[in-house]
Amino acid sequence: MYFTAALVGFAASAGLIIAIGSQNAFVLRQGLLQRNVGLVVATCTFGDITLILCGVLGVGAVVREWPALLQVLRFGGAAFLAVYGAMAARRAWNGSGGLAPDAGSSSARRILFACLAFTFLNPHVYLDTMILLGGISTRYVGPAQWAFAVGACVASVAWFSALGYGSRLLLPMFKSPRAWQVLDGFVAVFMLALSLLLLLRPID
Repeated sequence: MYFTAALVGFAASAGLIIAIGSQNAFVLRQGLLQRNVGLVVATCTFGDITLILCGVLGVGAVVREWPALLQVLRFGGAAFLAVYGAMAARRAWNGSGGLAPDAGSSSARRILFACLAFTFLNPHVYLDTMILLGGISTRYVGPAQWAFAVGACVASVAWFSALGYGSRLLLPMFKSPRAWQVLDGFVAVFMLALSLLLLLRPID
């Protein structure tokens, strides 16, 4: 029973995390740059696990009672994504996003803040983890509910570790500056589109 609950938690969490998102695009780019990968992976994993546990503990009900909070996060997230998308567009235009020593360099503090913003300024992450996963966990009682939570957390650790550290396997493709321009162009379009969607689509 516990194993089944953990497996369901793993599958549900993985299905939500693996879907392409702004956070995943950020982790992928930092993995390709091979800069502060451990910090990025740890921060994303910690944030995800914190929200998952809050959902299992029932904090999602509080989020439902404060819809204005999601609206604040919606506009804050849209602004952040617009700025990051503009930065990616500039890198794509200038061809300055490659692996040169000074390209894309950022302090650990700036990368940490960006990682936290990608994690906590996305209103959908609260809907996915605290409400959706939290709601699914209520199908189980006692230790089985916590087995579900463990499975969900393991999925988060596995995904962000694989994305952050496994992206180095793609490095041969990114020896060309043109490949970096394509990646940054994709990131720019993706981030700006997400920003626009957040502005135009209300959070229910």
